[in-house]
Amino acid sequence: MAKFKNANPSSSSTSISDKTFTSLGNLIKLLPTGTVFIFQFLNPVLTNYGHCSPVNKVLTSSLIGLCGFSCAFSCFTDSYKGGDGLVHYGIATVNGLWPSSGSDSVDLSKYKLRIGDFVHAFFSVIVFAVLSLLDSNTVQCFYPSFEATEKVLLMVLPPVIGAVSGLAFMVFPNTRHGIGYPSSTDSSDEYSSDDDS
Repeated sequence: MAKFKNANPSSSSTSISDKTFTSLGNLIKLLPTGTVFIFQFLNPVLTNYGHCSPVNKVLTSSLIGLCGFSCAFSCFTDSYKGGDGLVHYGIATVNGLWPSSGSDSVDLSKYKLRIGDFVHAFFSVIVFAVLSLLDSNTVQCFYPSFEATEKVLLMVLPPVIGAVSGLAFMVFPNTRHGIGYPSSTDSSDEYSSDDDS
């Protein structure tokens, strides 16, 4: 027990950074996994690890814009198991999913657009903006003088955005299993049965 009382100051700063990254990790769960992977893979390369030229800034801005669009767009996609036994993806419209190939035995009207889709798209973009704009390479590239303030924002913004997003997702629960999001248990069973054949 005496070991824990003599904790050095670096362990308290480590626990703060652990909490910060845990909060960021929880926020990332609200984003399409492929989009987050692409951003985290390409951002260090496109920003030249924070040492940006004007070309790097244009490329990084394009990456952030495309990934933000992907976060919003994927909130309007969904999947269903068609009459052929395969999983099909489509875009939610006011009438249901489009395109409707393989849907002869499935009622696609239940997949139509809802207010919750727009709420999810908005908060997905906000969460991605926090993730991308507070990334250390992005900060060093676009606003290096902001780096001292970044530590405070990393501790404050993720929990605040997480709490607000969590409340929004409780009010508008996400039932879509679209492109880039983890599939439901039924969908994962469908994938495993397809792989077995």
